[in-house]
Amino acid sequence: MDKRKRWREQEEKLVERWNAAAARHREVQDELSRQTGPSEELKLKEQTARAEIEAVRRAVARLKVEFNSGKRY
Repeated sequence: MDKRKRWREQEEKLVERWNAAAARHREVQDELSRQTGPSEELKLKEQTARAEIEAVRRAVARLKVEFNSGKRY
């Protein structure tokens, strides 16, 4: 049972990370759409937000592989 609780906590933290990353990405995209000539700083923010989302996607994929292989639950 302790493993399941730890796994659930990991999954909840991952969902929180996903939601935060998606919100930041949406904010940057909205800001980019409002500007006619995006600044270098804004482009860097967009790249950072995209990289963060990709990192979370890879973490989700790892959990999915663990689940499908029977290592979780």
